[in-house]
Amino acid sequence: MADLPIQVFGLESDQATRAALRFFKERRVAISFVDLRRRPIATGELWRFVEKLGAEALADTEGRAWREAGLGYLRMTDEELAAKLLADARLLNLPLVRNGPEFTAGPAEATWKRWLAAP
Repeated sequence: MADLPIQVFGLESDQATRAALRFFKERRVAISFVDLRRRPIATGELWRFVEKLGAEALADTEGRAWREAGLGYLRMTDEELAAKLLADARLLNLPLVRNGPEFTAGPAEATWKRWLAAP
């Protein structure tokens, strides 16, 4: 595991984000939480997730915000989709979690356990 704290990007009101925070706190892991309602994700930070996971993995295509925005029928490039995600954090598949060079989008407890088990 990296010396830097694990970064969790999400919304305090989001159940999956709260579950991720609880997961790391229960294991006494240093975390840095960014509430996207108070401080939007930086463009460069979002692009790091896009480069690793692809923009589609970051989009919550099943969520209410996605349907309300009418995005279900659009075909978008990574650049176009990333612009939509930057404009509205509710479209993100939360939480976004970063552990050094490794990234996850959405609930990924199995991956987080693997990170913590690594020497």
